[in-house]
This record gives sequence, C-alpha cells and structure tokens, in this order.
Amino acid sequence: MRSIDHYKFGEMVIDGKSYHRDLIILPDKIIQNWRRKEGHRLILDDISDIPLSIIECLIIGTGKFGMLKVDEKVISEMNDKRIKCIVEKTVKAIEKYNSIIQSKIVAAAFHLTC
Repeated sequence: MRSIDHYKFGEMVIDGKSYHRDLIILPDKIIQNWRRKEGHRLILDDISDIPLSIIECLIIGTGKFGMLKVDEKVISEMNDKRIKCIVEKTVKAIEKYNSIIQSKIVAAAFHLTC
C-alpha cells in the first residue's frame, strides 16, 4: 500500500508524488482528479470505482474544514457489506489511513481542499 507522506490544503504527497486534485487511493492504483456529481456531497455513485468486494475499510477525508458531506446511504451500504467506514476531516483521515494500511485492505477517498 501507498503511504501518504504529506498533506496541506490543496496538495497531497503520496510516495513522493504530489497530487493537487481530489483523489481515490485503491490497493493497486490511484484515481486522480476524482469528482463528485454534487460537489461537496458524496453519494454512492461517486465511489463506484472502489471495489467494495475486496476492501475491509473505506476512509473518507472530508477536506481541511470538513466541507464534504457523506450521504447516509454511503454509510449504510458500507455497514451492509461489513466494510468499516471512517469519515474524518482530511488531516485526521490521513492519520487513520497511514496507521492501518499495513493491516487491512483499504480504499480511501480524499477531498483536498475545503
């Protein structure tokens, strides 16, 4: 798994490479320029690229100030599939991500700005 080296508003560094747009980190790749249908609202369709059948944990970083709101259906779907879902401001979500990537199969979706 890739570890996140650094984060500041609008930038995330993963394994030495800088990213300046929202992104999804999967066990085998990074999806860059992740966009949501409703901007600051995360719905199930927004995470359709995440292989829910193989992950144990989904981490959602809601931005530096927590402006990204997660639809309750996302949480319900993760519960139904027995996938641990962690929703935190991006700084805290990164800490959680880095602390569990060696022990669990994790996907993460990060809002990098507000």
